[in-house]
Amino acid sequence: MKKRMMQLAAAFSLVASVVSADESATQSSGTSYQAIMMMVVMGVFFYFILLRPEQKRRKKMKEMRAHLSVGDDVVAMGILGTVDQIDDATVILKMVDGAKIKVLKEAVTSSALHTANKK
Repeated sequence: MKKRMMQLAAAFSLVASVVSADESATQSSGTSYQAIMMMVVMGVFFYFILLRPEQKRRKKMKEMRAHLSVGDDVVAMGILGTVDQIDDATVILKMVDGAKIKVLKEAVTSSALHTANKK
């Protein structure tokens, strides 16, 4: 998503620079100042509306994964399980029927403890 936003911002800046170049040939430098200000406003808009909330969400997820402990009920890729063992990069989940599955920590999307703290 971040890569896509950067591509859109680059495309917008390319279009704005072409338009600005055409206008500067026919008008005074006041128009180029307005174009630069518009780019600054768009940059601030993209940061606060798109990038900042995503950074906050990623930070919360990283914190939740760092505080996982054995016995926590979690959801990983839509699979419900209880944390049975924690390694550096993986978590072993125990299912209801006793089966165990090994998943990456990054696959864990929510924890019962984390969800209870939101309420």
